[in-house]
Amino acid sequence: MWSALAVSLLLALASCAGGSSADGGSAGPVSHEYLPGLAAYPHVPDGVDRAPVVVMVPGGSWISADPTGYAGLAEALADAGIVAVPVTIRAAQDGVTYPLPVEDVLCALADGAATAREAGVEPTAVVLFGHSSGAHLSAVAALAPDTVAPECEDPLVEADALVGLAGPYDIRDFSGMAENLFGVPPAEDPQAWAQANPVLLADRRPDLPVLLLHGDADDVVPVDATRAFAAALEGGGHDTTVEVVPGADHASIYSAEVAGPLVTDWVLALTD
Repeated sequence: MWSALAVSLLLALASCAGGSSADGGSAGPVSHEYLPGLAAYPHVPDGVDRAPVVVMVPGGSWISADPTGYAGLAEALADAGIVAVPVTIRAAQDGVTYPLPVEDVLCALADGAATAREAGVEPTAVVLFGHSSGAHLSAVAALAPDTVAPECEDPLVEADALVGLAGPYDIRDFSGMAENLFGVPPAEDPQAWAQANPVLLADRRPDLPVLLLHGDADDVVPVDATRAFAAALEGGGHDTTVEVVPGADHASIYSAEVAGPLVTDWVLALTD
């Protein structure tokens, strides 16, 4: 039986990245399917022919993955000259387990680069971005893309950079909820649990720069989860930037007001 605290944590994580529709009514972006049944919502800035591309993977406790709460942040990134692409991926509620959600992330990344080019924008960097469980999945996809074999509709690309917000990276510390990703506890499939633990993958792709954000008022995923992942990344040779945001909690960390300026400045500096 789960404790009351664990149930509360699960419910809070499951609501991550919710909010208003990513279509944003008549003013929102036109969506398309990058895989059957999986949508991408590209926000393409006007008047640019070269720009970074940020593919945005939502959280949801590995149960769901609804990107609608990213609409405001995606609009802010596009206003700053970044192609921002919130995406849906499959999760436990769709009857899938690892590695399929990571494979979806890689197909979404491939689609983001292809979508930018189709819009006449050459990607200067292709960045994976995720919040909460989406940050965990993005970290796995960015650090170890060769451990899975996705069947995508666009040519695969490797992430040039990773942005993680309030991620439960070391899934050993969140094993009760991470069973949603694997369908079994760690003892029943230790290889899969190790293969999908970003902390254990931190020595992969040391040329991958990483930005990690966390709010110091987060009572869902403790800020120490980000600090521990950052230490592992730095030990693996990654250029790692950590921003602990005063007053931000698990939901507000991905708001346009909080994350927008930090992510914009860091992403645009990748190609300076």
